[in-house]
Amino acid sequence: FQVAPETKAVMKWLRSIPFVLSASLHGGELVVTYPYDYSRHPMEEKMFSPTPDEKMFKMLAKAYADAHPVISDRSELRCGGNFVKRGGIINGAEWYSFTGGMADFNYLHTNCFEVTVEVGCEKFPLEEELFTIWHENRDALLNYMEMVHRGIKGIVSDKFGNPIKNARISVRGIQHDVTTGN
Repeated sequence: FQVAPETKAVMKWLRSIPFVLSASLHGGELVVTYPYDYSRHPMEEKMFSPTPDEKMFKMLAKAYADAHPVISDRSELRCGGNFVKRGGIINGAEWYSFTGGMADFNYLHTNCFEVTVEVGCEKFPLEEELFTIWHENRDALLNYMEMVHRGIKGIVSDKFGNPIKNARISVRGIQHDVTTGN
């Protein structure tokens, strides 16, 4: 499996700066997906594949979906796939499993939680559609960004008050540690 140079550059960037939240914007549907995108059972299609932080990812995805005027509109059909009953969100592997996604990479190799936002029905929208797509997603993006203030935050320091680099932080009941930044 070949990694493109620009993907390698983003991976290096993510490892050098302690990001905690990101979103990948795609086209072709109206839904917010969250990790894992790759099923633990590669022979299975559409298999739910949760991370240890399933509750947090659902909350993040809902924060975006609930603030999006079309995704949250319960009366509208969705581009051939119907995510209304799911509240506009789905576990990525449950929708379709694929390997090499940035959301899975971020979760497994950095402290960053990422969701994938399918911003519209057209995979390649026309230029004149971009203004509408922006307005449909602006408040949802802002609402999602505000989620960075949720969860545990603080400074890990030694007895002299000096920050501790690469300290491992564990939360009881969640088998996924994070580390402190530089």
